[in-house]
Parts: sequence; C-alpha cells; structure tokens
Amino acid sequence: MYKIIIHEVGPRDGLQVEKTVVPLAEKISWIDGLCAAGIDIIQLGSFVNPEKVPQMADTDTLFRHFTGNKPASVTLSGLVLNEKGLERGLACGVEMFCLGVSASETHSQKNTGMTTAEALRRIVPMAKEAMAAGKIVQASVQSAFGCGYEGPIDREKVLYIVKAFLNAGIRNVSLADTAGHAQPQQVEDLYSAIRALDPSVELACHFHNTYGLGLTNCYAALKSGVTYFESAFGGLGGCPFTKLPAGNVCTEDLVHSLQRMGLRKDIKLDVLLKVARQVGRYFDRELPGFILKSGSIVDFQGHAEGGSA
Repeated sequence: MYKIIIHEVGPRDGLQVEKTVVPLAEKISWIDGLCAAGIDIIQLGSFVNPEKVPQMADTDTLFRHFTGNKPASVTLSGLVLNEKGLERGLACGVEMFCLGVSASETHSQKNTGMTTAEALRRIVPMAKEAMAAGKIVQASVQSAFGCGYEGPIDREKVLYIVKAFLNAGIRNVSLADTAGHAQPQQVEDLYSAIRALDPSVELACHFHNTYGLGLTNCYAALKSGVTYFESAFGGLGGCPFTKLPAGNVCTEDLVHSLQRMGLRKDIKLDVLLKVARQVGRYFDRELPGFILKSGSIVDFQGHAEGGSA
C-alpha cells in the first residue's frame, strides 16, 4: 500500500473564516502539537491581504518561527494567490507552495478578482518559478465538484485546468471541493480521468463537509489512488468567498478512519485530539469532529477498546 500523506490545513483554511483573531502564541502551541502528532504537511497560512483575511496577518512570522523549530519529517506549506504572495513565501521559508485556479467563474472572481482564464495564466508561471527555486508545488482546481453560486461544474473545464498544470510540469494535482458538492461516484470519475491523462501524477484531495459526505468522499478518493489528504483540526474551516462556508473534513476523524483500516497507525491520535480540545476551548464552542466527542474505537495496538455489543 502506498503511503497516505496527511496535509493539515487547520492553521489556514480552518481559521480564515473565524471572526476572533487567534494570537500568534496560541497558533504556535497548536502547530507544535500537530508536529508532535506526526502530521506530514502543515499549512501555516496564506499570503493574502491581512485587511481582507485578518487571521492570516502573521503568516510570514509563523514560517520564520517554524523553519528552524520543527521535525525534519514535517513539511511547511503555504497558499499563494498572486505574485506578491509567491515573493513573500520565497522570502520566509515556505517549503511547499499551494496554488489554485477555480473552475467556477463566480468563485474565481470573488476569491481572486480574476476570471478562471486570467488566474490560470498567472498561476502556471508562478508554479514554474517556485519549482525553479527548488520548492514543492501543488496546484489545485478549486470548486472542482460544484459551486454554491453556479451549481454543477463542467467536468471538461476541470480537466482542461488539470491538463494545463500537467503540461507545466506540475506533478502534484489537487481537486478541491470548495462548496462541498462532491459525491463519491463523481470523485472516482474525476480522479480516474486525471490518472488516464498521466498515470504518474500525485493526486491530492480537499473536501468540505457541507452536506456530510466528507469522509465518504475521502474513501472514494483513496480507492481512486489519491495519496494526499487535506483536513483541518476539529473540522473547522470554509472558504469565505463561497456561498455556504462549511468545515473541512476533520483531521482526527480522517486519521481514526484510516487507522481502523490499518493505515497511518504511526500518527498519534491522542495528541491530535488534545490539539482539537485546545482549539475548542479557545473558541469556547463544541467543534464538529466526531471522535473528539466519542473517543477512539481502536487503540494504537489495533485492539477494540470496548466490549461486545
């Protein structure tokens, strides 16, 4: 079995819609916990205008702090939307650049102020610049499975964007379910179509739990050969520029489901749950994650914790 990579996006996607700005020291404490849990990739933030997204104002500072204060096994990722963001990311220690183009014209305009075609013309050269600088690059198609404003998205438009990424030499391609519209058959169909274009491409997924299908879609992606899974602590998150923002797939729930299938038992679920509790206490509300409420059904040796039914 190929290795499943967990890409924690809580410090970015999980916090960007929150009204309460989280202090730097609190973020550092949570990210330290993610590192201790054995998460593979942590998205520390996005390089956006802090007036539009105040939660991301300390992104550069976070990267400078963790560049010398993290396990070697952890990769630091950051989201960039434009050339200025790429410049900032290169200056402060980003190891993996995440760039994206929305397949929805409405979402693209709201999120970046550009049409899909304009965004694609800018993102591809940025990706090439980052790769030339020796950085890992992941390019995503946002709103790949549907849009809260436009409804269904033409499959061929998604594949057109993916082809542009592949032609630029980008080896890691993600499909982002920005509005949470994905369903399992659609997930398998789209990823199968991408693998037909290039069997060697590394596939990533980013699902939101708007309609309760997040983990189901993750399983469909797993069966389709996806190896990179993006999720957020406590199930926080949502795009502030989509019609109905909703949380990401919860990291603790995703890891728990993988461990029940015998995968990624090296990740310390108890440490992830501790981080989620810290986050819940800070925001003073119950988070949507299920395992946070129920506890794990399997211990780290793979034996059932409870008795028979």
